[in-house]
Amino acid sequence: MEPKVNSIVVGIFISTLLLTILLTIIWLSLGLSLEKYATYLVYMTESVTGLTVNSNVEYNGVEVGEVSNIMLDPSNPHFVQLLLRIKSSTPITQGTIATLATRGLTNITYVALKDAGKDIRPLILKSGQTFPIIQSGPSLFTRLDIALGRLVANFRRVQVSLEALLDKENLQAAKKTLANLDQITQILKESDAKLNLIFANTTKASHQLTPFMQSSSNTVQLLQIQTLPMAYRVLANLNNMSRVIAELAIELRQNPSLLIRDTKPNAGPGEMK
Repeated sequence: MEPKVNSIVVGIFISTLLLTILLTIIWLSLGLSLEKYATYLVYMTESVTGLTVNSNVEYNGVEVGEVSNIMLDPSNPHFVQLLLRIKSSTPITQGTIATLATRGLTNITYVALKDAGKDIRPLILKSGQTFPIIQSGPSLFTRLDIALGRLVANFRRVQVSLEALLDKENLQAAKKTLANLDQITQILKESDAKLNLIFANTTKASHQLTPFMQSSSNTVQLLQIQTLPMAYRVLANLNNMSRVIAELAIELRQNPSLLIRDTKPNAGPGEMK
């Protein structure tokens, strides 16, 4: 009786083990996990070449989900609808933007999520929407294409402007201007040489005049110490002499007889001398 019981227990144990292994394999093959996911919708306005179902979805470089479906928008074929299956713990907000990105040299395309930080309110399902819609942005290649297009347009405008500027009349005027500038440059060079010569002559003359200036300084000092005081005394004497002569002239005008007699008149009859 004992051997039969052991065989049944062993059979149940083996069957349970095989069933557990089978369920584990199915679980892993289907990618089932305890993590909760939410579905979001993205409308792309550019080509999604290279993007496939099950392509990764990354938030700031961290894998947070995958692309579950890719299809054209039935109402507008210019848009591509992407259904994203993203972990519920991912902070998807009103400012979250989805762009296409390529991973290095492998050229693997995936969806990159980033938050612009303009609106940190959680993204919720709005009225009339099947799934919450994440805003899309241009990919790096699209931005480069737009920038190159603008650059080419600017070059074309510059080319047109140069063609309009460099016509025959303007070229001739430019040649004349360059010729005049050459002449002006030559004149300036000659003037600079003349100025250098004048400066050299002036410097030489200043060196030659230095002894004379020193002699003149000594002469001025001599005049201040000796000559000027004597000149002041002579002028004072001349002033006194002119004053005396003026007084004598007044007296002679009043009494001309002073020229032939003494300055004191003789006393008359009955007058005392």
